[in-house]
Amino acid sequence: MKLEMICTGEEVLAGQIVDTNAAWLGNQLMDAGFEMQRRTTVGDRVADLVDVFIERSGRADIILVNGGLGPTADDLSAQAMADAMGVELVENTQWRNILEAWFSERNIPLSANNLKQAKLPKGAVMVDNPVGTACGFRVKLNRAWLFFTPGVPHEFKRMVAEQFIPFVRDQDHENMPVNVTKILTVGVGESDMAQHLEKCDWPVGLTLGYRSYTPYLELKLIARNVSEGLQKVAIEQASKLLGDAVVALNQETLAGEVHRLLLDNKHTLAVAESLTGGEICSQLVAFAGSSSYLKQGIVSYCNEAKIALLDVSAQTIVDHSEVSLECVAQMAAGAAKCNNQIESTQFAIATSGVAGPTGGSDERPVGTVVIAVKAGEVIHSQQIAISYRRSRTYIRELSVAVAFDMLRRAILELDPIAKYGYIKRVESKVFTVEALA
Repeated sequence: MKLEMICTGEEVLAGQIVDTNAAWLGNQLMDAGFEMQRRTTVGDRVADLVDVFIERSGRADIILVNGGLGPTADDLSAQAMADAMGVELVENTQWRNILEAWFSERNIPLSANNLKQAKLPKGAVMVDNPVGTACGFRVKLNRAWLFFTPGVPHEFKRMVAEQFIPFVRDQDHENMPVNVTKILTVGVGESDMAQHLEKCDWPVGLTLGYRSYTPYLELKLIARNVSEGLQKVAIEQASKLLGDAVVALNQETLAGEVHRLLLDNKHTLAVAESLTGGEICSQLVAFAGSSSYLKQGIVSYCNEAKIALLDVSAQTIVDHSEVSLECVAQMAAGAAKCNNQIESTQFAIATSGVAGPTGGSDERPVGTVVIAVKAGEVIHSQQIAISYRRSRTYIRELSVAVAFDMLRRAILELDPIAKYGYIKRVESKVFTVEALA
């Protein structure tokens, strides 16, 4: 079955907005076991839209068309589809009733522009939009079903999840059971991963997919009509080949995995951030229930804050600098004390470093990062070197991921210092809370 997407809009074509809908759809389809063969972007011109609809409907089986269903003059998808089919636009009574009720409840006049959204190509099947005023629809042209959705992301995503993917499943006449396992990795490049994996024998029906998004590389094992036993063997084989780079299964981020582990094990956590500026805490509190384990987070960006709020010794900064294994170890120990108001947390994370693009030195160039994780009474610190050619954002994002992975490994009672591929470890040390006091 050939799946395609047509993205509409002058602002998308001109690059004035980033088409996040397309990337999201591709990932959702992959998770459901379907691959998108082609994506086409076209502007808001009826003739161009008609040409694309006719051309692609002769080559694909299902096409999702995104955008152009709103009330303004440049929303032309329905008209173009009617022209491509050689039919007229007709008002859909069901959607008109929904629009009238929606506007009446909000005491807003229903204009002719709004009513335009109820006009669909003759013979089209209406697709409900539960969170917006532009309904979707689907029609058959040539060999393809064209499935139209609005471009507003929260409307689009709801309709894809609740209606488009179930429709695709219904049209998949092969009816093979599909299971997708996502292996999240850090510190390994796509070419290295492929070199390790693609020379191996995999079960018939299992294919590999890759998705790169900073700072992660996700491996998808897509199993079509593959037994659970063989899927388990494949997961174990991939995990063994990738080693420490594997940080989670079926999680979008390390924050999600750390959140799960902290909740499941009823652990507590404190965080002290310099380099990462609160990003570690921000990623954790995005998850409901984080208040049960996250006791405090301190952004100690200047040395005075490290000394006053985290009990870092001023002499430590003089002797070793704020970007040192000793400093982050003391930061982690200080964060865990929670200002002596409550019981010390079992785990703590601390970060410091030089994110650039300025501020580096010969001894500590841009990309020098130090991270510490406290587990019980022991603190593991490491210094890593990230290429100075990388952006400030990249250095901070990768540092957050490494900090989370150190914590994840500590919770699992593994050595917190992992062996990644392209992340260079400069040195590491182990401290005790008692020795730092």
